[in-house]
Amino acid sequence: MRIGELAARTGVSVRSVRYYEQQGLLTSTRSAGGQRHYTAVEVERVGFIQRMFAAGLSSRTIADLLPCIDSPGEETSDAAERRMAQERDRLTGHIVELIRTRDSLDQLIATNRAHRATLPAPDQVSAPPSR
Repeated sequence: MRIGELAARTGVSVRSVRYYEQQGLLTSTRSAGGQRHYTAVEVERVGFIQRMFAAGLSSRTIADLLPCIDSPGEETSDAAERRMAQERDRLTGHIVELIRTRDSLDQLIATNRAHRATLPAPDQVSAPPSR
């Protein structure tokens, strides 16, 4: 498939596909006319890349993990496992912070609702005296 079809099938922009290839995250073959061509494998790869970016991993970190995915072996697995554990720990810390932020917002919402419950209803507020 050509770059536009890969972009459409994965929901990313053509520019993103080019960026992924520039960063070494994605590969393509070239036609005689120089057009990029991709296989169904790259559809899965783009999905993986998108999930990793959404989790906050950099393109460099993703590139470090790809050898373990592409050709797992003793040489790649030790370093990749350490890197994956670091990223997992970082994500866990981020999740903890997100939960703390959500809980703070829940408290603010509850306080706001309690305060609003003490206010008179709009139809019970008297109009200011006219002059």
